[in-house]
Amino acid sequence: MPASVARELFLAAPVARLATADAAGVPHLVPVTFACLTDNGTDVLVFAVDHKPKTTTRLRRLATIAANPAVCFLVDEYDDDWSRLWWARADALAAVVEGGIRDRGLAALAGRYAQYREQLPSGPVVGARVTRWTGWRARS
Repeated sequence: MPASVARELFLAAPVARLATADAAGVPHLVPVTFACLTDNGTDVLVFAVDHKPKTTTRLRRLATIAANPAVCFLVDEYDDDWSRLWWARADALAAVVEGGIRDRGLAALAGRYAQYREQLPSGPVVGARVTRWTGWRARS
């Protein structure tokens, strides 16, 4: 699948899985809502720590990103008709963002999710600069 098609399929998905690994290489996988910005010609996927109930505000995904900024996002489509299967992946370098990127990210998230229009996330915002789009689908 061409990178442009992987990107298109990915960005149409409502949720992605975020894979991180800490400094020791221990993986961590969580679902995230996301939006995409363009910054200096590079796609930046953004997600935020929001108001959904969490056991702590010291989220493991933030600690793993601080220790190892290489991340991967995955979206996919499953169907019992396996000719309809596909997945799309974004490899990226992530960090907590501030300033203009944070503000643009929050606006993009609010534009994409009604829940964020009702209550904008107040926690950290992560920006992940995409280094590669890849994907696969059963039919061309």
